[in-house]
Amino acid sequence: QRNIKWKQMDVVGACSEIQKTTSVDKQEVAVVFGTENSGLSNEELDLCQILMTIPGNPNYFSLNVASAIQVFAYQNYVYNTTTEFEKSTNEIASNVELEGFYAHLAQVLEHIEYFEEKRPKELLMRRMRRFFGRAEPEKEEVAIFRGILRNIKPFQK
Repeated sequence: QRNIKWKQMDVVGACSEIQKTTSVDKQEVAVVFGTENSGLSNEELDLCQILMTIPGNPNYFSLNVASAIQVFAYQNYVYNTTTEFEKSTNEIASNVELEGFYAHLAQVLEHIEYFEEKRPKELLMRRMRRFFGRAEPEKEEVAIFRGILRNIKPFQK
């Protein structure tokens, strides 16, 4: 069961986000497809910033993976060959930088004993990932948050 909502977009919206992200020098994007039976696990979704959906016939719940890849590849090609996107000068934080931040945040929250039964680590960190995923932080913004985390004084009981 999934209680946390991921940022969702249809395939055209996702293609727009991909072009926006890759318009910044050295930014890379990965598109991940789930299995036909179960899609992606929560742990796999935790590593994603956007959940792309492909609208279809409600009587047929999902596409097979090959069909989904074909639809995405075609839409991405059409979008990239027909849409101009202004190049951004602000570099969005990479997945590696975000993962380092999430690990650092979890370490500090453990240190101050923030996690508890009603606020389990796994659920809270998933919510934090969703929050920062929606914000699309830039490299500098992630560095600011990591600086704040580094300056938190040791927890005193």
